[in-house]
Amino acid sequence: MIFFSFFMFTADLRPDDADYAQVVIHHMQALKDMGYDGFDLHIAPQLTLADCQAAVDSYARLKEKFDKAGLGDMAFSTNVGTTPNFDPTSPWQQQRDAALAYLKTRIDITAALGEPAIMSGPFLYPYGAFPVTDLGTPLWSDALLDWMEPRFATAREPFVELSAYAADKGVTLAIEPVKSWETPPPNMVSQALDFIESIDFSTVPGANCGVTVDTAQVVMESQGPQVFRDNIERATRHERLHYVHVSAPDRGAVHDSWIPWELMLDTIVPVFKGPWLVEVFNAVTPFDSSMRMGRQRFWRPGEDAPKEGVPSAYDIARAGLDTLRGQLAAAHQRQSALHNHHA
Repeated sequence: MIFFSFFMFTADLRPDDADYAQVVIHHMQALKDMGYDGFDLHIAPQLTLADCQAAVDSYARLKEKFDKAGLGDMAFSTNVGTTPNFDPTSPWQQQRDAALAYLKTRIDITAALGEPAIMSGPFLYPYGAFPVTDLGTPLWSDALLDWMEPRFATAREPFVELSAYAADKGVTLAIEPVKSWETPPPNMVSQALDFIESIDFSTVPGANCGVTVDTAQVVMESQGPQVFRDNIERATRHERLHYVHVSAPDRGAVHDSWIPWELMLDTIVPVFKGPWLVEVFNAVTPFDSSMRMGRQRFWRPGEDAPKEGVPSAYDIARAGLDTLRGQLAAAHQRQSALHNHHA
């Protein structure tokens, strides 16, 4: 299965906005016609737990609109992040409890959207919340890692309960490491695995907490090819590789990019059956500023005026799908040739 990320179009689906729902549906129908199997939807954060709970019903109603529009056969995953208000690593119990309640509503939304029910994203530590000393001095390197260590330890208990809740709802959790200039750890797959492996899930039947591997994050925040291979083996050994995001290092077009296809796919394809995500961050709010984008926006049909000489979001999506299909086919051929050689 190959999904497409709605980061191409928006960071907020505005599920209560009936007019915008039609815009979203238009994009989904176009992507379905291209051959995509599903969509990855960012679930925008809310400020209060009451708003978070209300959002569950809003997304359920939005899914009904998708179904009525002929999209009932499409699969969905979600992209979720924690916030400073809802921080499962907080030293304060009240804040951890709030974070647990918050993340449970995100699980409810993921379940409401249907199978394969994968909740991915930076939902261990609040995205972009860099710590400082009492004097306002940022923490980096060893100081940052030392500061994070007790935060990860504190998060183990809420993640046991969160995993139990997810298992009950049929939702798979996939923590995504994100590069260090965007957010504090976990920045690497190994750090996410370290955290997961430190938790005793023996009391949680069906616990399915694992990782998302993002090609862009690995290229930009990685220790090299051998560690990459070791991490994939480590993740698959205990069935913790749940999602693979195929994204260019500049987070733009996938079809002509610096993704090391052969190295990555020859490692992943033998042990992972999907789903795969084509993820492109477009120059839309808030990504244009938060990711300091200097490139032009891929214009969105039905939302932006066409720009001469600039590809549309659909052009980039179609090329990304064709490229990923071709690269997966080539990886399978190499795998088959290698198998026949050793037979």
